[in-house]
Amino acid sequence: MANPPQIAILGAGIFVKTQYIPRLSEISNLVILKAIWSRSKESAEAAVEIARKHFPGVECKWGDKGLDEIIQDASIVGVAVVLAGQIMVDMSLKMLKAGKHVLQEKPAAASINEVETALSSYRAICANATCKPIWAVAENYRFEPAFVECKKLMTEIGDMMNVQLVIEGSMNSSNPYFSSSWRRNFTGGFILDMGVHFIAGLRMLVGEVLSVSAMTSHADTTLPPPDNITSNFQLENGCSGVFVMAVSSRSPKIFWRIVGLKGTLQIERGSQDGKHGYQAFLYGVNEQTKSFFYPFSGVTEELKTFIHDISQASLKQGNVDYEAEPRISYLEGARDVAVLDAMLESAAKQGALVPVRKF
Repeated sequence: MANPPQIAILGAGIFVKTQYIPRLSEISNLVILKAIWSRSKESAEAAVEIARKHFPGVECKWGDKGLDEIIQDASIVGVAVVLAGQIMVDMSLKMLKAGKHVLQEKPAAASINEVETALSSYRAICANATCKPIWAVAENYRFEPAFVECKKLMTEIGDMMNVQLVIEGSMNSSNPYFSSSWRRNFTGGFILDMGVHFIAGLRMLVGEVLSVSAMTSHADTTLPPPDNITSNFQLENGCSGVFVMAVSSRSPKIFWRIVGLKGTLQIERGSQDGKHGYQAFLYGVNEQTKSFFYPFSGVTEELKTFIHDISQASLKQGNVDYEAEPRISYLEGARDVAVLDAMLESAAKQGALVPVRKF
């Protein structure tokens, strides 16, 4: 790319150090990482030290002054907001108002109320902008090759009869995110923070969820409540299914299983040849089975998409109608939150049927 777009990362935590910086380094020909910001100087410096191996010119920014410098820097066209869930939306809106394109980490918001307020604020920003800033949500499951390919195979299983989504997670003291303070003070805890990934995969494969009925419990006192949820759900196409999530299990297992009239499609988390990813199985009517494995690459693909979109938006400046890739839109992230928000609301009402809010 002749003039790669320049971006900044707001945040310098675990995910920035272990995912954003390494994944951006893989596509350093497409983008320039100009700055990394954190509230504290120490945190920003630690992340910048890692990033300098791939982006030697990256600048270290911290505190209010550093944030203002990023806002005022016209050469920075996009920012990745990778902060605590409670403050991400406010920070994203602040950047959008300053004319920056934003890739915000999931979840899109902490609740449906926050989603509605955020969308209203975003519409107001776009109405007053000469060039509509892109607001994207980083949801790598919509970019994982296994889900992209399995979406194409859905026609082969015929009409859906039943859907099962089972998550037995591994959120224990050996997980780097276990001690994350913001997740422990987050409405819905790990259920919402982790759950949006699995709902994203579900919606991508089977479509929109119409209504839910759920129950939650709190079994592991080392985790914030709730740490278990079981929900029946109905899809807009009339098919029903079950969503079961245990935040921490001694025998982690994650799978999506869709049973159709002509066959069954199953995707499960696994590893092959030392690489982690997804194994997919297509069981046909004549006992024929197709299987394939795709290593994780969704984070890289979503970053590539965001960079492509902001490059195109810059080229077409003044064209307020430029539409970014739908899979990465804030609206898609909001719809993931809406499903889990409905489940948590249902559980608070002892399993009452709750419709999923539409956006």
